[in-house]
Parts: sequence; structure tokens; C-alpha cells
Amino acid sequence: MRHDAHGYWIEEAGLEGTPSLPALTEDTVADVLVVGGGYTGLWAAWWIKQEDPDARVVLVEADRCGFGPSGRNGGFVNSMGFSLPTLRRNFGDRAAIEMVHAGDDSVDAIGRWCDEQGVDAWFTRAGYLQASTAPFFDHAWDPVAEACAELGEGGRIEVLDHEGIRARCDSPLFRSAAFYPVAATVQPARLAAGLRERIVEAGVDVHEHTRVDALAERDGGVVATTPGGTVRARSAVLAAGGSLLRFRPLRRSLTVTSSHMVITEPVPDLLEQLGWTGGECITDSRHMVHYFRTTRDGRIAFGWGGGKIVRGANVHGRAEIDPQLTEAVRADLLRFFPGLEGREITHAWGGPIDVSPTHLPVVRSVGERSFAGFGYTGHGVGPSQMVGRALASLALDRRDSFTRLPIVDPPPVSVPPEPFRFAGGAIIRRAIIRKEMAEEQGRRPGPITRIVSGIPELLGIHVGR
Repeated sequence: MRHDAHGYWIEEAGLEGTPSLPALTEDTVADVLVVGGGYTGLWAAWWIKQEDPDARVVLVEADRCGFGPSGRNGGFVNSMGFSLPTLRRNFGDRAAIEMVHAGDDSVDAIGRWCDEQGVDAWFTRAGYLQASTAPFFDHAWDPVAEACAELGEGGRIEVLDHEGIRARCDSPLFRSAAFYPVAATVQPARLAAGLRERIVEAGVDVHEHTRVDALAERDGGVVATTPGGTVRARSAVLAAGGSLLRFRPLRRSLTVTSSHMVITEPVPDLLEQLGWTGGECITDSRHMVHYFRTTRDGRIAFGWGGGKIVRGANVHGRAEIDPQLTEAVRADLLRFFPGLEGREITHAWGGPIDVSPTHLPVVRSVGERSFAGFGYTGHGVGPSQMVGRALASLALDRRDSFTRLPIVDPPPVSVPPEPFRFAGGAIIRRAIIRKEMAEEQGRRPGPITRIVSGIPELLGIHVGR
């Protein structure tokens, strides 16, 4: 088994060993500076050039574009339908519906972009299944179904009984499920590579291996300092995921945790036995979610979003490679699919997840000329296109339907400062894992576990979808 920071997707896309784009080696000027070469930054750069082809856009990336979480994730292109109850609670009914429709449009836009641009990112619109694996989770989706019924959003969710879910994927753990039709999958590294190629063709100056050490607003614009030179721009888009913790104004705005994945050898025979041939992406119903999907050549990619909290802004290290967590993920994979016993696990990898206190993506003004997008909480592939477009409009000083979305400059919710964020987050994480393990085994969690796992909600920090 290959266990490294890059994982299967980057290898499959043929990106390893290919040339990087040159680092910044001199002072330069731009209309818009984009910090970060993941999906959010790439989409923002794309939309800036679409809206203003003459704008000079400079994108700087500390590593290689798409080699971070954007190129390593599960590739679930989901809308925001399962977040409808949270959206209602935070923004009201009308804004919640607007937000969900915008999420739908973002899924469609990604598929349409792949077709129009000739990018073979394996975009497959097959829907998303949220499964129950224990009696406690049998009605996990009821709030979503109730919200859809109350708001006239019929067709957004379909509840499946035991036979219905087992007909789609015959895991012995599955009891029932909810099916969300507005969802797709992609090969995430292929999508990131396609975006990188297209923004370069559109005239964006991309500098990889260029870390931003300082960013300041000065003289009506933005000045970014890198090891090779400064970038002076009229505005800046900050799209560096968990690394945004390095920017002081955002340190109380997000937490960074990790997720770890494994992928099997091709097992098309097993997929046939399971009846899992429709291409659906699937999760269980935990907060610390297990997620899995298939590939074109019949592999099963399987991950767990319950990785360890990252201390401070150090998003490198155990967020990528953690043998203990990888072994736990491998064991969980076999619980879900015992027929994989004896089949090869070919790759294992991990990556950081930027988590917002509301578990909703956030677009935040940082000063007068800088705008940040973050907080996808493991659900970033679909909304990132929408967030990138909102950031593009803000950076170009335009106000439109994207800048009016309720996730743009919402009321702030802060996380505790360090060291309380790391220490407290680690304690709460362990409590939630104990609680959900007990629930899955049909046991009642202990009182201390229940109290500790409920602390985030008491602080106004949402846990879950």
C-alpha cells in the first residue's frame, strides 16, 4: 500500500513529476491577487477573467495548484440541500431556499464547465445517499424532509426503506437512507488540473511554490510579501483553506481538522454483487462521517472525517499521513463491505479540512480590499464554484446575486483562541467519537460524554450537516 500526502487521485491524473509553474521571483503588480490554488482560488481566478478579460490576475500557491485538499478529497459534488435546516435557522426561510438553489446551480455549473471546456474530470451526476447504520440514525434526515415539505422543495429528498437502500448498495450495515438527487462525483485532481490549465490559458499569471508571508492593505490596495518578491494589487482573494489561520483577522473564524482515505484495487465483481453500479456517493449519518464512492475502473474510495484537530495554522504533517487513523479507516471499510477481505488496499492518504463554526461555507470581507472564502467543512467541491464566483465579484467591486448570498458576510461566529481551540477541540472530538460509537452499538453514551459532546452547540457552534 502506498501511504503518502498525495494519494490516489493525483497519481491517477498523471500529475506527479510534471513541471510546476515558476515561483514568483520579482515584484509585480496586479488588479487582483488570488492567494491559494485550490478550487476556491482557481474558480475565483476563472470568473474574474470571464467577467473582466482585461484584468491582470496573479495567483500564488504555496505548493502546487490542486495538490492540497482540492486534489485529495472524496470528490462529492453535493448541493446544500441537506443543510436546509441549518440555513433556515441561520438566515430564515427565504434566504435558505435561495442558498439551496444556488448550491444546485453550482453543481450544474461544474458539470457544464467540464463539458464546455473539454475537461474529463469524471463528472457523474448520480445523486448522494445518506445511510443509517444503527437505530439511533434511522431518522437523521427527518429535519431535512420536514423542511423541504414546509418550504415546497419537493423532489429534493427521497426516503428509502431497508429494501430501497440495499437495492442500491447492499452493505450489511445499511438499514435505511435518504437519497438526494442533486449531487455528482468527480475525480478531484483532474478537476483541479483542468481549472489550472484553463486559467493559465485565460491569461492568469500563476506562481506555484510561492508562500505569502504577510498581507496588508495599504494606499487603497493590497500588498502581499512572498520570499521572491511583493505583489501589489487593487484587491485580494484569500482562498488558502486551513492556511488562512495564518492571517490574524481570520484566526477566530475557523478550525482545522483532518480526514483520511483509502482506496481499493479494482473490484467490479464485488460492486456487481452489492448492486452498487449507479455511481452514487454515500455517507453514513454520523457527525464524524464515513464517506465512500466508486471510480470508473471499479474501485471503492472510502474515508472518515473524524481526523485529529490541527494545532494553530500548522496544516502540514499528521493531517496528511497518520498510520493509526489509516488503520482505523481500513477496518471501517471492511465493516461496511466485508467482501473486501483479502482484496488489496492500494493507497492511503489524508488532508486538512477547514471547518467553520456554522458548518456552512463563508465569504468574509477582511478589511476594505481583501475577501476570503473558507469553511467548507468537508463539503467544498460543489459550493466552491459558487464561492469563487462571489469572491470574483467582490474583488472586481461588483455587486450581484452572488455577493448578495446569505453566506457573504454573515453575522460572525467565533471559535475559541489557541490553545483552547486545539485542546478543547481535541477533547470534544474524542467525546463525539465515543458518543457515536455507543449509538452505533445500541448503547446509551455516558453522561460526561453527552455533556462534553454537546459543548459546541452551547457555544453557538454547529456540529453536523
